This record gives sequence, C-alpha cells and structure tokens, in this order.
Amino acid sequence: MTIAATAEPAPRVAGSPRPIAYWLIASAVLILAMIVIGGITRLTESGLSITEWKPITGILPPLSERAWIAEFERYQQIPQYRAMNLGMTLDAFKTIYAWEYVHRLLGRLIGVVFAVPLLIFLLQGRVTRRMVPRLLGLLVLGGLQGVLGWYMVKSGLANRVDVSQYRLTAHLGLAVLIYAALVWQAADLLRREPLWLEGVCVRRFRRAAAAVVCLAFLTMLAGGFVAGLHAGLTYNTFPLMDGKLIPGGYFIQTPWWSNWFENVATVQFDHRLLATLTFVGIAAFWAVAQRFPLPKTVRRPLNAMMVMALVQVALGISTLLLQVPIALAAAHQAGAVLLLTFALLTLHGLKQSQGVRGTSERLCYRRL
Repeated sequence: MTIAATAEPAPRVAGSPRPIAYWLIASAVLILAMIVIGGITRLTESGLSITEWKPITGILPPLSERAWIAEFERYQQIPQYRAMNLGMTLDAFKTIYAWEYVHRLLGRLIGVVFAVPLLIFLLQGRVTRRMVPRLLGLLVLGGLQGVLGWYMVKSGLANRVDVSQYRLTAHLGLAVLIYAALVWQAADLLRREPLWLEGVCVRRFRRAAAAVVCLAFLTMLAGGFVAGLHAGLTYNTFPLMDGKLIPGGYFIQTPWWSNWFENVATVQFDHRLLATLTFVGIAAFWAVAQRFPLPKTVRRPLNAMMVMALVQVALGISTLLLQVPIALAAAHQAGAVLLLTFALLTLHGLKQSQGVRGTSERLCYRRL
C-alpha cells in the first residue's frame, strides 16, 4: 500500500508559531503538576485546611506565629477538624496547610504564565484570528476553574468532613479539558507533516482514536468519584471484589442512578470496568494499526500510548492492592493524564483535510 500526502498550509502568524506552541506546552505542564498536587491534597486530607478564598491577598501564607494560630483556629471551626483531626498540633496543621497552599499558589502561577504571554503575543500580532477566541476562551475557563475550586472547598466547610465528590470530579474534569485543549492547540502549531494520508483508513482510525480519548477521559472522571468517596480503600483485591466479579452491593441504593456516584462498590467497579475497556480498546487499536504504514506523527504517540496503558494498568492495580499509598496514587493520576496526552496526539496525527474520498475508505474497509 502506497502513501500519498497532501500538505495543508500552516497558520499565518507574524513570526514563527513555535514560541506560542512552547508557551502552551509550558502551561499544560503546569496544569499536569496542578492535577497531581491536587490529588495529593485530596489524599492527605489537606484541601480544607484553608477555609477562606482570597485570590489576591491569599498569595502570602501566614508570616507570624500569631497569624498561624489564627489560621488554625479557623480550621478548628469546621466539621473535618472535630471529626477527624481533633487534638491536631499546630505543626501538623502547617503540614496539611502547605499542600493546599502550594496547590492554590500553583493555580495563581498558571494564571500569570498564561495571561501575560497571551497579552504579549496579541500585542505583537503573532496570534491568528482563528486562535484568538480559543485562547481567550481558555483564559476564561481558567478563571472559572478557580471559582469551581472554591465552590468545591465550600462543600466541605459546613455539613461534611470532606468535599462533595460531584464538585471534586467537576473540578478535575475541567482541569483535564483545559489541559487537552492546550495540548491540541500546541500540536496544531508544531505539526509540519501532511494532515491526511491517502490509502490509509484514516477515517476509521480517527474514529477509533476518538473513542479511546473519550474512554480515557471517562475513566479519569470515574477515578474522580473513586477519590471523592475514598473507594480505593475498600475491595483491595484484583480482579475480584469481595470474592466476586461484580460485588454484592453493586446496585442497592435508591434512587438507582445514585449508585453510579454515591455507592462505593459501584463507583470502584465502574472505574475498573472503564479502565479495562480503555486498555482493551488501546490494545486492539494498536494491534490493527501495525498492519498499516502509518506516519511517525501517528506511530510514535500510538506506541507511547500502548506502553503507557501497560504502565497505567500496573499502577492502578498496585495502588489498589497496597491500599492507596500516596506516591503510587499520585503516579497513577499522572499516568492517566499522560495516557490521555498520547491518545490526543494519536488522534491529532490522524487529523486530515477535506481531500480524503470514499475510494481509499472502501479499500481500507476491505483490508480490515
């Protein structure tokens, strides 16, 4: 099978688009760090240690012993302290405060790292008209992410000892969507190879890659509910749960739909199921792709996705069996983001112009 390529012109900007792409990648890396630190904050029960939201003045931590005591006294007024940390020392409080402070500080840093270069690039005329609304939209979403983060924290300050799993998962999901948009836009700017390949079943491969992206994202959202309910601390066996393939308490709550979001057994089983489907989908996609002369823009991220899927399965099972040690759990969360990254880059490598016609699709269909 031969490959014929047709190139699509790169976006016209004043100067090379590479600095913009590198800026977007740097922003994405910071968001990846933010997601991992947010996971650690959750695992260490640190997220409620700062009980106020001060976007500007909150950039400074307590600078005196008196300020630390005042901060600690505010924490002592919430249910989490009375139910879980009664008798905590000031030094112990400083430890959990540090994780939440770093998490919030990194959020502020991401805002500066994204907003300031964006303004400079706009003034220099280096951003295409098509990119302007996308980048401004991401800036707005970043601000909304901060608001959503505080909305999540508020859910644990009055009647709960932790935050709502719904708000936690929404916070995670929005962060991942912003990250994915940054990766995709950067890939657009850095890509120099043809955007479609005649003779390769591009459309079918692209649909498969899109399905893998969706599965990986859904698995991450399911993981958010696992974290929100501390579901990883139960059923610490694999592949069975309490000696069964499907746990006995899988669908016992009413209304029935609440099981998917509030039942520990259901939430963990669904996360396992989605992770298994994602792995099987990736393995099948990778195996079929070996029969076609795909370009390196597809082959490299596809191979990396297959390797990362194997690593992620190992991390997930190890995290479960060892009852969620913080280091492994954080690595598992980072692995999920990397897996999604390679899935996105695989899909992006299959991006095509309007030139592909039905003939090559029919040929590919017969070959498959």
